[in-house]
Amino acid sequence: MEVEQTVLPGIGLRHEFTTRSGRRIGIVSHRTGRRDLVIYDPDDPDRACETVKLNDEEADALVELLGAPRIVQRLNALHRDVEGLVSLQLPIPSGSRYDGRPMGDARVRTRTGASIVAVVRSGQVVASPGPEFVLAGDDVVVVVGSPESTAAVADIFSHG
Repeated sequence: MEVEQTVLPGIGLRHEFTTRSGRRIGIVSHRTGRRDLVIYDPDDPDRACETVKLNDEEADALVELLGAPRIVQRLNALHRDVEGLVSLQLPIPSGSRYDGRPMGDARVRTRTGASIVAVVRSGQVVASPGPEFVLAGDDVVVVVGSPESTAAVADIFSHG
């Protein structure tokens, strides 16, 4: 799917795509932080037939509803397609050794060869977090690697 990005001078950015059924959908990200969900007229894809203004909380809720399940689906599809590759979702318990510490402190890739590809926090996905990303209790770390390397990551997060 192709997502088109357009700079809107003085306003922000517009991202648009066309669904498989031919509907055009866009998001206007205003410099103020407001987001507008735009549904275009099926007969005239340049005319908006519906615009829904979203504040930060509403935009976050929409991302939560659409985003977190999709990344897990994509990872599951990926490891079905690549022999020997698995993904695990590992919870970080509140009060664990890594609660409140940068992810890099665990040295996951160096110690195991597996990769942390995302962290799910409160239903929101942080894709490709860097070593400076601070983990929090109740985060779910998404790890990809061999069965052995991902098991080793599970051991790191459960025992330190």
